[in-house]
Amino acid sequence: MADEEHNGKKQGFKLMGILDIQSTACAREALLHGAGGSLVAGLLHFLATSRVKRSFDIGFAGFFLTTLGSWCYCRYNNAVLRVQQRVIQEGIKNKVMYEGTSIDPTRKPKADEKSS
Repeated sequence: MADEEHNGKKQGFKLMGILDIQSTACAREALLHGAGGSLVAGLLHFLATSRVKRSFDIGFAGFFLTTLGSWCYCRYNNAVLRVQQRVIQEGIKNKVMYEGTSIDPTRKPKADEKSS
């Protein structure tokens, strides 16, 4: 309990003292997917070949590749989401700014304005 609260702040779990799992986006999910991927890869290789050392190596490679793949996929989706949010915010800002003016793109011109 004392380790979690230091100077009134909650500290998350740090991986090798560097990466704070709770505050880094996608880190927790990527590590969990990596753990599952390593277990599946190592176990399947062991069941197929009964070679312990090679199965451990395959499991480690499975952890590395699954973690890296999951991390990249999650970060890419977050970046796409941020871009979409920026586009929506800009559209809402323009809607509020131009609503009711003569340059409002959603406003249909009246017959009086067409003839001028």
